[in-house]
Amino acid sequence: MSELQVRWLDYAAIFLYLGAMAAMAVYFARRNTNTEEYFVGNRGFSGWVIGLSMLGTIVSSATFLALPAAAYALDWRQLAVNLALPFVAVIAVLVFIPLFRQGKMTTAFEYLGMRYGMVPRLYGTFSFIVMQLIRSAQVLFLLALPIQFLTGAPLGIVIVGAGIFVAFYTVIGGIDTVTWTDVVQTVVLFCGGIACASAIIVELPGGISQVIEIGTAQNKFSFGSFDWDLSQRTFWTVALLGVVNWLAIYGGDQNIVQRYVSSRSTREARKATIIYSSLALPMWAFFFFVGTSVFAYYQTFPDPAVAALQADQVLPFFILNHIPAGLAGLIVAAIIAAAMSTLDSSLNAIATVTVVDLMKPLLARDRSDRFYLVAARVIATAAAVLMILGGLIFANLPKESMNDISLIVTSIFGGCLMGLFMVGFFTVRVDGFSATCALLAAVVFNVYLGLGALQVLPVDYRLPVHSYWAGALVNFTFILFAYVIARVRNRAPRDLAGLTVWTLNTNLKQK
Repeated sequence: MSELQVRWLDYAAIFLYLGAMAAMAVYFARRNTNTEEYFVGNRGFSGWVIGLSMLGTIVSSATFLALPAAAYALDWRQLAVNLALPFVAVIAVLVFIPLFRQGKMTTAFEYLGMRYGMVPRLYGTFSFIVMQLIRSAQVLFLLALPIQFLTGAPLGIVIVGAGIFVAFYTVIGGIDTVTWTDVVQTVVLFCGGIACASAIIVELPGGISQVIEIGTAQNKFSFGSFDWDLSQRTFWTVALLGVVNWLAIYGGDQNIVQRYVSSRSTREARKATIIYSSLALPMWAFFFFVGTSVFAYYQTFPDPAVAALQADQVLPFFILNHIPAGLAGLIVAAIIAAAMSTLDSSLNAIATVTVVDLMKPLLARDRSDRFYLVAARVIATAAAVLMILGGLIFANLPKESMNDISLIVTSIFGGCLMGLFMVGFFTVRVDGFSATCALLAAVVFNVYLGLGALQVLPVDYRLPVHSYWAGALVNFTFILFAYVIARVRNRAPRDLAGLTVWTLNTNLKQK
């Protein structure tokens, strides 16, 4: 730990990068004269820009730190959750994108309102806002840990400083700044990863073959057990849960849907999704390889200082001890960029759904566009304050408490959004009443599973399933109840033109 130092050239590279992000925000701020520009960039982005922005939004700091740490400490089994991505991406290109782009939607939850009515729309909106606030606070806290480790600055100061900076360029720049900075951050992230891997491979006597040899001997390329035991974290369990996860992301996550509708055409939105889907899985696999490479390096050149480090500190330690000054600073900037690209998207998305799904239809109807633009900036600022406060709270909680909070929030608010969207897309029989009744049943079941997972309920009253399956079971419960209620009521479906895969206008699909 005493050998770890950030050199002045590293600081210069980091501040140069941050200055570039701030300058981009100031530049794009002049274009934000209406909500259409602030929320969706006047729907004029090309596919390659949106694709890289999607990549930057989803990968987050976990890509640069958590994935190499997982590979360093264990193996590649965490990659299995993402293997479903290419298959779900095909569904997104063919089905989800045309459905969200009809009627000039701005949020995913406008679709729920048109398909079912106000109650499911409000459920989706509040669920998203709460989940994003919690997630952004956690990402901010996790971002602050390596910065504190690298600089020695107090954790609270790092959290506040990083939060204020992200809030500054997000609030003034809108989706234009978020999208373009995400593009830059994605490029910086990938270049940083290449620099790390190259430095390791060059220093190893046997190069890449030595990484493969050591990794194979130590079982570092394993994807976990292939036994068909869904009560354990086997390959099949993780892969099946990945299907549920990616259906939820591609089929209803506002951060992704906002990219769909910001594209200049359906064709460009599809191109963006193909670009993102083609790059994401190789990028994740590459960062697992970086972690295995670091493991191979310290197996070949043991360092007593590394033994005292946590797994997610080993890569930053290597960067600042074995990579030239300046370039190391750029790689640290890549770590910062990975988190910033997630945080800015969350803040902008929270402002967007609050204005579009709460203020315009309910809280402040028939106001001027200028009013809604100012409101969006105020909301993004307020969300940033809550994000910073949340990060400070997480900094003072034991890890067990963090996990408990995540579990509670995911259990109660993350529930059955995937089921809501999938039933809406693929059925015509389920109406708003059936969906609302099923939603209430699923939420109750969700809370029950959450209380069981937290061991609040006595053992005899818990459902004997692993907590991994809570989300899948809740979504299945919603789908089952919604369809059964709809069948029992047997009401003639209302006009669903453009709202399901069966009623989507052919011309719209090609638009």
